[in-house]
Amino acid sequence: MKSLLILISGRGSNVEAIIRACQTEQWPARIATVISNRADAAGLEIARRAGLRTEVLDHRAFPDRAAFDAALAEKIDAHAPDLVVLAGFLRVLTDGFVEHYAGRLINIHPSLLPAFPGLRTHRQALEAGVKVHGATVHFVTPTLDHGPIIAQAAVPVLPGDTEESLAARVLEQEHKIFPQALRWFLEDRLEVDGHLVRLRPEGAQAARAGKAVNA
Repeated sequence: MKSLLILISGRGSNVEAIIRACQTEQWPARIATVISNRADAAGLEIARRAGLRTEVLDHRAFPDRAAFDAALAEKIDAHAPDLVVLAGFLRVLTDGFVEHYAGRLINIHPSLLPAFPGLRTHRQALEAGVKVHGATVHFVTPTLDHGPIIAQAAVPVLPGDTEESLAARVLEQEHKIFPQALRWFLEDRLEVDGHLVRLRPEGAQAARAGKAVNA
């Protein structure tokens, strides 16, 4: 059985969606632990209530970003996860950290990338006057918010929308596409070709494995 490890910084609504999907859909995986860089992150309590292990590594205890990332990588590697999930982890990661987990580090971003990378995405969308906004699940690369896209969901930008109302509709979609994308990874259904991610048909991975055994 594969394992995933989740990194968070805040409220944990995506953590809750992932835990629920993992348990109710009986994923072929377990959640090894949930780690936060903030002891007061609400997502930690959500994880504890679900019976999951939680850990805290306060970034303020380290002299710089590289030192924190090195300590975080050591903590992650102790669990040897197949997948590391950034579920609202509000830290810009060093290139070395990202490269260490290349191909198994997945993030969700509240915009339709490559539009509106970085922070305040809903404000950016409103100020740009776009008619459609949304969320993106992607593999993480050293270039911020520009990794290969696994899944996206779009929502209309309505007249009179505020950052809060738009964010709420986007979050609803995040809770759908994030667990789905993680399950695809854990089922070996994602194939990355350069910057393009292809979804293999359900069962294709099992068929390939069978051919290898019979060869």
